[in-house]
Amino acid sequence: MSSKIKTREELRSEIREARRQGKKIVTTNGCFDILHIGHLKYLQAAKQLGDILIVAINSDDSVRAIKGDKRPLVPEDERAEILAGLECVDYVMIFPELDPIQFLRELRPDIHVKGGDYTPDQVIERETVESLGAELRLLPGVPGKSTSNLIKLIVERYGS
Repeated sequence: MSSKIKTREELRSEIREARRQGKKIVTTNGCFDILHIGHLKYLQAAKQLGDILIVAINSDDSVRAIKGDKRPLVPEDERAEILAGLECVDYVMIFPELDPIQFLRELRPDIHVKGGDYTPDQVIERETVESLGAELRLLPGVPGKSTSNLIKLIVERYGS
Protein backbone atom coordinates (compact mmCIF):
# COMPACT_ATOMS: atom_id res chain seq x y z
CA MET A 1 0.00 0.00 0.00
CA SER A 2 1.20 3.50 -0.81
CA SER A 3 2.79 5.60 1.91
CA LYS A 4 0.45 8.40 0.79
CA ILE A 5 -2.57 6.52 2.21
CA LYS A 6 -3.06 7.69 5.79
CA THR A 7 -5.43 7.41 8.72
CA ARG A 8 -7.00 10.55 10.17
CA GLU A 9 -4.56 10.45 13.08
CA GLU A 10 -1.58 10.20 10.75
CA LEU A 11 -2.97 13.08 8.70
CA ARG A 12 -3.44 15.27 11.77
CA SER A 13 0.26 14.78 12.52
CA GLU A 14 1.25 15.51 8.89
CA ILE A 15 -0.92 18.64 8.91
CA ARG A 16 0.58 19.91 12.18
CA GLU A 17 4.06 19.64 10.66
CA ALA A 18 2.94 21.24 7.37
CA ARG A 19 1.38 24.18 9.25
CA ARG A 20 4.63 24.69 11.18
CA GLN A 21 6.25 25.07 7.77
CA GLY A 22 3.60 27.61 6.70
CA LYS A 23 1.98 25.32 4.14
CA LYS A 24 -1.62 25.65 2.94
CA ILE A 25 -3.80 22.52 3.27
CA VAL A 26 -6.43 21.69 0.62
CA THR A 27 -8.99 18.90 1.01
CA THR A 28 -11.54 17.38 -1.30
CA ASN A 29 -13.72 14.30 -1.09
CA GLY A 30 -15.76 11.94 -3.20
CA CYS A 31 -16.26 8.39 -4.37
CA PHE A 32 -13.70 8.49 -7.21
CA ASP A 33 -15.10 5.24 -8.63
CA ILE A 34 -13.59 4.57 -12.09
CA LEU A 35 -11.05 7.37 -12.29
CA HIS A 36 -11.41 9.44 -15.48
CA ILE A 37 -10.05 12.63 -17.06
CA GLY A 38 -12.60 14.78 -15.23
CA HIS A 39 -11.22 13.53 -11.90
CA LEU A 40 -7.63 14.14 -12.97
CA LYS A 41 -8.23 17.72 -14.18
CA TYR A 42 -10.22 18.49 -11.02
CA LEU A 43 -7.49 17.14 -8.72
CA GLN A 44 -4.75 18.96 -10.61
CA ALA A 45 -6.69 22.22 -10.25
CA ALA A 46 -7.30 21.55 -6.54
CA LYS A 47 -3.57 21.00 -5.97
CA GLN A 48 -2.83 24.43 -7.49
CA LEU A 49 -4.78 26.08 -4.65
CA GLY A 50 -2.33 25.09 -1.92
CA ASP A 51 0.71 23.10 -0.90
CA ILE A 52 -0.79 19.82 0.30
CA LEU A 53 -3.78 18.11 -1.32
CA ILE A 54 -5.63 15.54 0.77
CA VAL A 55 -8.22 13.44 -1.08
CA ALA A 56 -10.78 11.76 1.19
CA ILE A 57 -12.64 8.93 -0.47
CA ASN A 58 -15.88 7.34 0.63
CA SER A 59 -15.58 3.81 1.97
CA ASP A 60 -17.29 1.04 0.01
CA ASP A 61 -20.18 0.98 2.50
CA SER A 62 -20.75 4.73 2.24
CA VAL A 63 -20.59 4.61 -1.59
CA ARG A 64 -23.29 1.90 -1.55
CA ALA A 65 -25.43 4.03 0.76
CA ILE A 66 -25.04 7.08 -1.51
CA LYS A 67 -24.96 5.53 -5.01
CA GLY A 68 -26.83 2.23 -4.56
CA ASP A 69 -25.99 -1.46 -4.24
CA LYS A 70 -24.23 -1.73 -7.61
CA ARG A 71 -21.50 0.71 -6.61
CA PRO A 72 -18.64 1.07 -6.13
CA LEU A 73 -17.24 -0.83 -9.06
CA VAL A 74 -13.69 -0.39 -7.77
CA PRO A 75 -13.02 -1.37 -4.12
CA GLU A 76 -11.91 1.34 -1.67
CA ASP A 77 -8.35 0.06 -1.27
CA GLU A 78 -7.84 0.09 -5.05
CA ARG A 79 -9.43 3.54 -5.43
CA ALA A 80 -7.11 4.83 -2.70
CA GLU A 81 -4.04 3.28 -4.32
CA ILE A 82 -4.89 4.69 -7.76
CA LEU A 83 -5.40 8.20 -6.36
CA ALA A 84 -2.18 7.93 -4.32
CA GLY A 85 -0.38 7.21 -7.59
CA LEU A 86 -1.25 10.64 -8.97
CA GLU A 87 1.50 13.24 -8.72
CA CYS A 88 -0.94 15.99 -7.71
CA VAL A 89 -2.26 14.03 -4.70
CA ASP A 90 -0.23 14.26 -1.50
CA TYR A 91 -2.37 12.10 0.77
CA VAL A 92 -5.43 9.87 0.56
CA MET A 93 -7.71 8.77 3.36
CA ILE A 94 -10.81 6.58 3.39
CA PHE A 95 -13.78 7.79 5.45
CA PRO A 96 -16.87 5.76 6.42
CA GLU A 97 -19.34 8.60 6.99
CA LEU A 98 -21.89 9.65 4.37
CA ASP A 99 -20.62 13.23 4.40
CA PRO A 100 -17.22 14.86 5.01
CA ILE A 101 -18.21 16.99 8.00
CA GLN A 102 -16.45 14.93 10.69
CA PHE A 103 -13.12 14.62 8.90
CA LEU A 104 -13.19 18.34 8.04
CA ARG A 105 -13.65 19.19 11.72
CA GLU A 106 -10.69 16.97 12.55
CA LEU A 107 -8.32 18.03 9.75
CA ARG A 108 -9.29 21.73 9.59
CA PRO A 109 -8.11 22.51 6.04
CA ASP A 110 -7.42 26.00 4.75
CA ILE A 111 -9.42 25.30 1.58
CA HIS A 112 -12.03 22.64 0.84
CA VAL A 113 -12.78 21.96 -2.82
CA LYS A 114 -15.88 20.58 -4.54
CA GLY A 115 -16.69 20.04 -8.20
CA GLY A 116 -18.41 22.74 -10.20
CA ASP A 117 -21.49 20.57 -10.63
CA TYR A 118 -22.43 21.87 -7.15
CA THR A 119 -23.66 25.30 -6.18
CA PRO A 120 -22.58 26.61 -2.77
CA ASP A 121 -26.08 25.92 -1.41
CA GLN A 122 -25.82 22.27 -2.44
CA VAL A 123 -22.56 21.66 -0.57
CA ILE A 124 -23.60 19.85 2.63
CA GLU A 125 -20.37 20.75 4.39
CA ARG A 126 -20.43 24.46 3.51
CA GLU A 127 -21.40 25.66 6.99
CA THR A 128 -18.75 23.45 8.59
CA VAL A 129 -16.04 24.73 6.23
CA GLU A 130 -17.03 28.35 6.93
CA SER A 131 -17.21 27.74 10.71
CA LEU A 132 -13.59 26.51 10.57
CA GLY A 133 -12.52 29.74 8.90
CA ALA A 134 -11.66 27.80 5.75
CA GLU A 135 -12.51 28.71 2.19
CA LEU A 136 -14.92 26.66 0.05
CA ARG A 137 -13.91 26.58 -3.62
CA LEU A 138 -15.97 25.15 -6.46
CA LEU A 139 -13.91 24.01 -9.44
CA PRO A 140 -15.38 23.44 -12.90
CA GLY A 141 -15.60 19.90 -14.16
CA VAL A 142 -14.94 18.56 -17.63
CA PRO A 143 -18.32 18.65 -19.42
CA GLY A 144 -19.80 15.20 -19.99
CA LYS A 145 -17.10 13.42 -17.99
CA SER A 146 -18.43 11.51 -15.01
CA THR A 147 -18.36 7.98 -13.67
CA SER A 148 -22.13 7.72 -14.21
CA ASN A 149 -21.75 8.70 -17.88
CA LEU A 150 -18.89 6.23 -18.28
CA ILE A 151 -20.99 3.42 -16.80
CA LYS A 152 -23.87 4.28 -19.18
CA LEU A 153 -21.49 4.18 -22.13
CA ILE A 154 -20.13 0.78 -21.11
CA VAL A 155 -23.64 -0.62 -20.72
CA GLU A 156 -24.68 0.82 -24.11
CA ARG A 157 -21.67 -0.67 -25.86
CA TYR A 158 -21.30 -3.96 -24.03
CA GLY A 159 -24.64 -4.63 -22.35
CA SER A 160 -26.83 -7.46 -23.54
